[in-house]
Amino acid sequence: MSPNTPTFYEQLAALERESAAFVLVVLVDALGSTPQDTGAKMLVTPAGLLTGTIGGGRVEAQAITLAHSLLTSAATAPSFVNWTLKGDVGMTCGGSVKLYFEPHAATGPWPIVIFGAGHVVQALVPVLLPLACTLTVIDPRADWLARLPTARTLRMIVHENPADLIPTLPANAFVLCMTKGHASDRPVLQRALAERTFPYLAAIGSAAKATILRQELVAHGLTPERAAQFFCPIGEDFGSNHPHEIALSIAAQLLKIRSA
Repeated sequence: MSPNTPTFYEQLAALERESAAFVLVVLVDALGSTPQDTGAKMLVTPAGLLTGTIGGGRVEAQAITLAHSLLTSAATAPSFVNWTLKGDVGMTCGGSVKLYFEPHAATGPWPIVIFGAGHVVQALVPVLLPLACTLTVIDPRADWLARLPTARTLRMIVHENPADLIPTLPANAFVLCMTKGHASDRPVLQRALAERTFPYLAAIGSAAKATILRQELVAHGLTPERAAQFFCPIGEDFGSNHPHEIALSIAAQLLKIRSA
């Protein structure tokens, strides 16, 4: 194997990170004349065999077919099968195999969109990156975006008018308004509440700031009921005002709302 070729477990981890559909197949027992030893494993995706092998030939082909049927039915429960190579698989060998099938259904990415790249966002992004989500951070300040870590699941956008990007966001996006100040927060919230209905919308700030924001949103055309439909203060009610503690409280709230 080339030094640059991902290992079996690296490819499995990549599938998990991407929330992709796949089946882990493991040869847990082999008796008699079988094409592979106990412990052999493979990963099967909707496109076919991704990596690994349980011996090739008819056993592997039949296992791939079963894996595909599990993916098609969106099964999630692990299962075992016992096959005799002659009777169940149609081979001349007299052995038998026991296979373990662990299906993983595709869950799709969890999009989190953050307007702003300030100190709290700098603390929040590293907390969110290990989660099964995609992050988009939008800010007119390229230098602040450049301070964020680079990651495959993180997209950074420099835009002079961040609110203009509201119509482009996924319908299931969790949207956090954490810009450099009150004046730049309100346009983002205005468009988000007037034009879209996101499962989560929040703005950083105090209860006093929330009151002023809602008054301004109403003054610019929203109903009081609609203007109230965002979290502010943002995050769960614990910790201090230290950016890293605020980041943990925000991550906790995101997970709580996602689970609900």
